[in-house]
Amino acid sequence: MTLQLISHTLCPYVQRAVISLTEKGVAFERTYIDLAEKPDWFLAVSPLGKTPVLLVDQVPIFESAVILEYLEETQPNPLHHNAALERARHRAWIEFGSAVLNDIAGFYSVRDEDAFQGKIAALRDRFVRLESELKAGPFFYGDRFSLVDVVFGPVFRYFDVFDQIGDFGILTGLTRIPVWRDALARRDSIRSAVTDDYPALLGEFIKRRNSRLSLIMQTRHPRMGHAQ
Repeated sequence: MTLQLISHTLCPYVQRAVISLTEKGVAFERTYIDLAEKPDWFLAVSPLGKTPVLLVDQVPIFESAVILEYLEETQPNPLHHNAALERARHRAWIEFGSAVLNDIAGFYSVRDEDAFQGKIAALRDRFVRLESELKAGPFFYGDRFSLVDVVFGPVFRYFDVFDQIGDFGILTGLTRIPVWRDALARRDSIRSAVTDDYPALLGEFIKRRNSRLSLIMQTRHPRMGHAQ
């Protein structure tokens, strides 16, 4: 079996697949594409025109949640809980993670100040809810790394860049979230899921949005986002 992961440098959903494959110790080839200029061969294997796509012996699997489930069914080192009820609960929190990513996209994209503040409030509410769900840590399910952690590793990576732009109060006063965030940031599979220039590339991406966040970024940190 040969595995080829079609990727984009900034896609958090790609990172999910990379983290899972790395945790499982599975060999795979990673191919990067430019989503602004999608090659014809990519459109032929990606019905939605999105990354990631996992080619399994050239057979395409698309959508990150489906890819994660396929890897759980076919590869070693399971990241799902062995109890059906707990697996279902984790799948629900994976969907919650996708909703957080949608709010993050709104946060860095909206131009209106009221809408911007609304996204900050929405994200704050999401993380307050997560805070109440976390227990002893350091991971979502205690000391066991799971697929929920796979999903939230890329989420917290955004905040590494957001924190350089300013303090928006999204995580202020939370106690369990920072512990979880730090544990994920130190995880080798999560650290290696992106290229070294990811922070600069994300900064450049935000700057080009002409959004409220990009205006704040350009005002406070005009040199931020310049790739070396």
